[in-house]
Amino acid sequence: MSEHTVIATDGAFANLVAKGVTLVDFWATWCGPCRQIAPIIDQIASENAGKLTVAKLDVDQNGDTAMKYGVMSIPTLILFKDGEPVERIVGARPKEALMSKIRPHLA
Repeated sequence: MSEHTVIATDGAFANLVAKGVTLVDFWATWCGPCRQIAPIIDQIASENAGKLTVAKLDVDQNGDTAMKYGVMSIPTLILFKDGEPVERIVGARPKEALMSKIRPHLA
């Protein structure tokens, strides 16, 4: 995990996504595709530092938030803008496919 990525928890989630643009990676340690896209998520966090907050939420430890947002399979990435979910990406995707969903919300 890069220094530009934060750990999300059930308790701090609302404050984390309240302001600005936040990408939340819903994942678990046992999930192969989650591990596969982790370096891509870290790259996105590093390259967009200051414009985008990137957070990782372990669904096994923070089930309430995963349930609240209807996360049924992982990895699921949800992009929040000022507290509202604006994009949802389910499954591992290449970096450019992720950025094509994120970029319009960074302007």
